[in-house]
Amino acid sequence: MKINKTYKLRKQKKVGNILVNNNEDYSSHFSEEKFWDKILKFGKKAGVKLTYGALLLFYTFKKPTVPKKVKSTILGALGYFILPVDLIPDFTPIVGYSDDLAIVVGALLVVATYIDADTKQLAKNKVTDWFGENAIKDTDSLDDEMEKTIQSRREKKEMKIENKKVKKENREIKNIPNE
Repeated sequence: MKINKTYKLRKQKKVGNILVNNNEDYSSHFSEEKFWDKILKFGKKAGVKLTYGALLLFYTFKKPTVPKKVKSTILGALGYFILPVDLIPDFTPIVGYSDDLAIVVGALLVVATYIDADTKQLAKNKVTDWFGENAIKDTDSLDDEMEKTIQSRREKKEMKIENKKVKKENREIKNIPNE
């Protein structure tokens, strides 16, 4: 799969304490073949949460309805995951995949609204094939985290709408002449 140049990463974006996008273009390291090679070789070592997260991003990227801006975030995260040289080398005991996990989870939180039930099921099926039925517990924690993010965004959006209504009502009240 050839990646179009329109998926270049944008400026840095912070989600919580995690930088999701970086000025470096990790998307150039992404290809389907490299992705599956990395997942098949290191998925077990990387763990359920990282593998599930990477699969969610991959399957979301493949959806034709996902906007280019969202796809560029996904490509950056998956490119970093595939990159053989990272901030913390993957072979480092205990913490080797922690930077990859932070990048993948950060990207998931940015693109969470584009991840549907079918995408989650595809990723869960793969994880179950590789890690067994017990792995579903670990995928649920990531799903819960994404759902909280989506809910928080909805609440913020509703608050903005409500604030606009109140401001409009206040402006209308101020324009009513005194009798």
